[in-house]
Amino acid sequence: MTHAATHADHSDDTDIFGFWIYILSDCILFASLFAVFAVLQSNVYGGPGIKELSNLSYVLIETMVLLASSFTYGLSILSVYKNAKYRVLFYLGLTFLLGASFVGMEINEFTHLFLEGHTWQSSAALSSFFALVGTHGLHVSIGLLWMLLLMAQLITFGMTPVISRRLTYLGLFWAFLDIIWIFVFTIVYLMGSI
Repeated sequence: MTHAATHADHSDDTDIFGFWIYILSDCILFASLFAVFAVLQSNVYGGPGIKELSNLSYVLIETMVLLASSFTYGLSILSVYKNAKYRVLFYLGLTFLLGASFVGMEINEFTHLFLEGHTWQSSAALSSFFALVGTHGLHVSIGLLWMLLLMAQLITFGMTPVISRRLTYLGLFWAFLDIIWIFVFTIVYLMGSI
């Protein structure tokens, strides 16, 4: 094996290790935010709680949009394995639109709450709610920027092994965000409405 091939293999191993360290650190971040929400969710300071403020049917639609984006991303990864550049771009475009719709719905929900006077300063429960849901939305937004960057690289350089690997990493990140959202939907919205 040549020195260049050995260096490339070592670089791949470092990328994979670094990516999983990042995912684990995100798990710790979200676990902390869930713990804070669990402790503070009933501290409403005489105001309404999440149960009174949330629209469960709206959030269910929001959830379906995000889950659909994971399905379309999965289709893009299948297209990567078939080396079908234009299908990859098509499914990434659909995924981007669904992800952007999710973020838009979340911004709409936050705006609606703010306009009604329910801000992160209203109570400890709302503070923990905005921190948890907002952090997830920020991650989705970063994922969307990452997706645009990869789409531009795919258009510019074509289907290369490096881009395929990066698309796989983004797919794992996107699936991770879906799993986190399922916990948000269940713990914050469903259990909060019971």
